Amino acid sequence: MKLYYAQTSPYVRKALVVANEVGIEGQLEKVDCSTTTPVNPDQSNANPLKKIPALELDDGMILFDSPVICEYLDTALGNGSLFPNDLPARWIALRFQALGDGLLDAAILLRYETVLRPENLCWDKGVTAQMNKIDDALADMENHAASFGERIDIGTISVACAVGYLDFRFKDKDWRTDCPTLAAWYEGFAKRPSMQATRPPDL
Repeated sequence: MKLYYAQTSPYVRKALVVANEVGIEGQLEKVDCSTTTPVNPDQSNANPLKKIPALELDDGMILFDSPVICEYLDTALGNGSLFPNDLPARWIALRFQALGDGLLDAAILLRYETVLRPENLCWDKGVTAQMNKIDDALADMENHAASFGERIDIGTISVACAVGYLDFRFKDKDWRTDCPTLAAWYEGFAKRPSMQATRPPDL
């Protein structure tokens, strides 16, 4: 299998954490599609949306994006434990996957607006709107963090990758002060071998 990836992508990190948790990371041939302008040809060929990660299976089928890839890795190659079948555990896990991915969507849009867009074209209201989404997502995570416990599923993995991305790209954002329960949970979760093995290069 080929994984089209970039080391700094939090969505790629989520897929790699899942691969490590289910014990198949060594089966992945990584094709580096680090973000470029114009888009890397490998990335463009692998996914019509020109996004990563994308996973090319041995039969040539290509899966995207991270929620689909993660579910494939867990259910087709693992034991399915990261995507629970029992209810309501499944809905809880999927809810927090959506929350983590939503925080990342806002954070990446915010980064585009403040880093990639020329400063004279930066939209202040857009910056505020995306930061509000991040803050509201963090508040929701904080409200539920006490329930995470030792649970390892796609929801907790997604939340961990999301706040890890804030540490990576938004080092000045002191989210821990407002989210002490989430911070304490993340400190422990971040020590998992799967999280250590997938740390961005300068985190």
